[in-house]
This record gives sequence, structure tokens and C-alpha cells, in this order.
Amino acid sequence: MSERGLLIVLSGPSGVGKGTVRKAIFERDDNEFEYSISMTTRQKREGEIDSVDYYFRTREEFEAMIESGEMLEYAEYVGNYYGTPLTYVNETLDRGKDVFLEIEVQGARQVKDKVPDGVFIFLTPPDLAELKARIVGRGTDTPEVIDERMKVAREEIEMMALYDYAVVNDKVHLAVDRIKDIIVSEHYRVDRVIGKYIKMLKEI
Repeated sequence: MSERGLLIVLSGPSGVGKGTVRKAIFERDDNEFEYSISMTTRQKREGEIDSVDYYFRTREEFEAMIESGEMLEYAEYVGNYYGTPLTYVNETLDRGKDVFLEIEVQGARQVKDKVPDGVFIFLTPPDLAELKARIVGRGTDTPEVIDERMKVAREEIEMMALYDYAVVNDKVHLAVDRIKDIIVSEHYRVDRVIGKYIKMLKEI
């Protein structure tokens, strides 16, 4: 039976570039992660594809899944639900594959309660001025929503202490390298591998 995979959680404030970094990781030839697609009730942005970028669902459909216990985590953010379907994550980890989640900070707190041995990585902007410039540059939000996102971003950055690592997204390729290095190191942590060696000793 294969060893259970690692649950890798990437989150950070809105506009920090989580999606861009995640896509860059998965475009690399050496990528071995399984991506757990998040579910949301927000409207699709231009170019987004259902079941590729997100599972897009109605508010009623999402709330029914919450009620039936089908979500690993979920959060309501700026008027919309975001969350991670549970079944796919467990089945993939049990096959020994690492699962990569790109989720909101509120959701990451729930995952840490349920899966404390996950690897929690907080993606940070170089500074708040750059973060606001990225949000404005997307051209998808009204000034009121931008102000709300910046307010929430400040609150989320204050929650960085809940994470294991903080990675600055100054340049995407550098952020990707830092995240990959973290995950490689995590696979060699003694507390993750010692059980295998204890079992070997008992069999001698």
C-alpha cells in the first residue's frame, strides 16, 4: 500500500496571484501534484472554464453540499461561497498522491483543524501598494469591491501566523521555485517518514 500523500494548501489575500502561481506550478514538466479544483458561487470571469478553473455552482447547490457534509472546507467571501469538495481529496491522498489546494484564508483555517499535518503556505505580495495595483489591474471589480478586497486582505495578512511558510510573490517563477523547494523538504521530515522505519524494525 502506498504512503498517503501530502495535502498542500496555498492561500493568501485576494489579488496576490494565487491562481497565476498555481497554474505555473502545474505547467512545469516536473509537476507531480493533483490539483483539487475549488467550488464557487461567483460568476465566471472571461476565459474561465467550469470544472477546470472552478466548479461553478448556484448558491442553493453549494448550501446543499454543506448541509450533507460534502465539503472539506468552505467560506463566504465578498458575497460568494468558495470551498473544496471532500471526496476527491481523500481518494487522491489515499492513492499516495500529493493534493494541491488553492483556497481562501478562511477555508485554510478549517482545513488546518481537520488536517493538521498538511503543508500550509501563505503567498504574500511584495507590499500592499503592489497588491492594490494587481487587483485594480484585473479590471473585474468596482471601486467598492476593490476597497472591500483591500480591507479583507489586511485582515488576512494578519492571519499569516497560522501557516507553516510565507512565500513572497515578487516574480512568479521565483515563487514557484520556493514552493517546490518547501514541498520537497516536507517529504523528508522525520515525523512524516519515521512510521515506515519503525515498521521495518519490527519486521526484522
